[in-house]
Amino acid sequence: MNPLLDFAGLPRFSDIRPEHVTPAVDQLLSECREVVKEAASDSTQPNWANFVAPLEDSNEKLGRAWGQVSHLHSVMDSPELREVYNANLPKITLYYAELGQHDGLFAKFKALKASAEYATLTDSQRKIVDNELRDFRLGGADLADDDKKRFMEIQEELANLSSQFEEHLLDATNAFAHYCENEKDLTGLPDDVLAMAKAAAESDGRQGWKFTLHMPSYLPVMQYADNRVLRATFYKAYVTRASELGSKPEWDNTQLITRIVSLRQEAAHLLGFKNYAEVSLEPKMAETPDQVLGFLSELAQRAKPYAERDMAELKEFAKRELALADLQAWDIAWVSEKLRAARYSFSDNEVKQYFPEPQVLAGMFKVAETIYGLHIRTSTAPAWHADVKFFEITDKTGAKIGEFYLDLYARPSKRGGAWMDDAITRRKKNGGIQTPVAYLNCNFAPPIGNKPALFTHDEVITLFHEFGHGLHHLLTRIEDLGVSGINGVEWDAVELPSQFMENFCWEWDVLLHMAKHVDTGKPLPRELFEKMLAAKNFQSGMQTMRQIEFSLFDMHLHYDLPPGKTALQLLNEIRAQVAVVIPPDYNRFPNNFSHIFAGGYAAGYYSYKWAEVLSADAYALFEDNGVLNPEVGHRFWSEILAQGGARPAIESFKAFRGREPAIDALLRHNGMA
Repeated sequence: MNPLLDFAGLPRFSDIRPEHVTPAVDQLLSECREVVKEAASDSTQPNWANFVAPLEDSNEKLGRAWGQVSHLHSVMDSPELREVYNANLPKITLYYAELGQHDGLFAKFKALKASAEYATLTDSQRKIVDNELRDFRLGGADLADDDKKRFMEIQEELANLSSQFEEHLLDATNAFAHYCENEKDLTGLPDDVLAMAKAAAESDGRQGWKFTLHMPSYLPVMQYADNRVLRATFYKAYVTRASELGSKPEWDNTQLITRIVSLRQEAAHLLGFKNYAEVSLEPKMAETPDQVLGFLSELAQRAKPYAERDMAELKEFAKRELALADLQAWDIAWVSEKLRAARYSFSDNEVKQYFPEPQVLAGMFKVAETIYGLHIRTSTAPAWHADVKFFEITDKTGAKIGEFYLDLYARPSKRGGAWMDDAITRRKKNGGIQTPVAYLNCNFAPPIGNKPALFTHDEVITLFHEFGHGLHHLLTRIEDLGVSGINGVEWDAVELPSQFMENFCWEWDVLLHMAKHVDTGKPLPRELFEKMLAAKNFQSGMQTMRQIEFSLFDMHLHYDLPPGKTALQLLNEIRAQVAVVIPPDYNRFPNNFSHIFAGGYAAGYYSYKWAEVLSADAYALFEDNGVLNPEVGHRFWSEILAQGGARPAIESFKAFRGREPAIDALLRHNGMA
């Protein structure tokens, strides 16, 4: 049996081959279209059982099968897989575009909404019907036939362009390698980074050390390498990836960006919106582009004085202590690390020795077990790579709640960054409950020799963040697919549970049990923790303004970009207004901003800061009552995590907090109160 057509249990990753993809996709699309045809032509009054449920069942199978293919494309890319992925992506895109415009289904959903049957549905079922009607309108169901055809062509082209954008970026990242045979050129780099680089060179049959643009290699070069020429070389290679200044013309994303933005605007106009930003905000918490820009403007006003202070301190320190009068973009991370070490008397590398992988996982799981009453244990499942781990979550009665895969390490076949995705969603099925499954993916340095992988504190925060997304999906109590787990959650609220989890990385009661030295087993010294805490908001002004810069660029790009202005010109204008670090002219950040051109954050990058207001305010209730308080934890679970997308996120927040969100906790957490 084709493993992509087996929905009896977990994905059969050890059996899936590229040749399985096309037959599975073709069969599932055929079955889905047959179900759609029957559902639309049935003359009986639509209800949940005879109309919505059959559609959900068939679409879930397609979603699960294609989800496995997409996941493998992200974590184990190969020429063969890429070929079948790109061959089938237009078929998948076309099907969902057809679905979003189907007159018969649209009419049936409108009839269901208008019928007495609607009142008998559960709250979550009514929310699904309402979401479907909204999505039909956003999918072009109200359009005239010619406009529908054009809208579908746009969706198909956009899907292909986004896929190309991501592939160009991955190929450009993989193409760069720097081999160094003189150890004197590598002063400042930590021993474990050098060991990883030596192993990488050896695996290529080369002498010396190999460095790449993948984060576990690139970041330490920028942060620790005393060789300024080396830092400048790496910086330029990184910021010109997938641009006209990069290694290959065919990987240049410049024209893709122009085309993507143009097509999004055209689609928005077809739907009757003034711009794509309005389309993007339709299913989000924020109501208008101006509201978002106002929010970002207020945050910028609060943060910019702190950012300017951060930059002035950095320049003064570089000049006084490092004889560096002209601070450049490739110096920022290096000087910042020197300043932090001087001011707080510790380095990231020193802290890293206290965060070996087994300790970090145990400590992270202990937080969830304490506040939610869960039990998390290692389990087994077919996986896509030998490094992947698998875990099961049960409640205090021993009942299974869900499972998740954990893929922690960077490799050339894996796209950059860290992300969570859903493999299986909780729902009522065949008289029982289908338990959810999630993928958690990071890009950390793997173990070297016989030592476990060591994580920087920033990487620990990243891991907690993705685990927060995972818990959001896994701890849902909603049993209707469309609003269960992360489904149906407003995009600008979906970061709330992930950013919420980050706060625990700064709690002594958490780190006390989690952080133990990789060699001695001794716990993190309280003195070192106090230094970390003192340094917590080091350059938080600069970091905040960087996020605001990206958010403003994204929103203006999709809201009010003047004709003829390029994305790069827009970004440079925004930088002139808000940035305290002005990069060199050759910086091509838009060309590798995959969040908005390939990752679903278009006119939504502000969501990180928007949700941070919610998460900081939610965490403040834990601070008031004890950060590992099971009573507050149970309330957070039941009012926010359990609800999925079954009700508006603002209602869930108010049910938990007892009031509207306030910005004060965010500013306090960032040292900007």
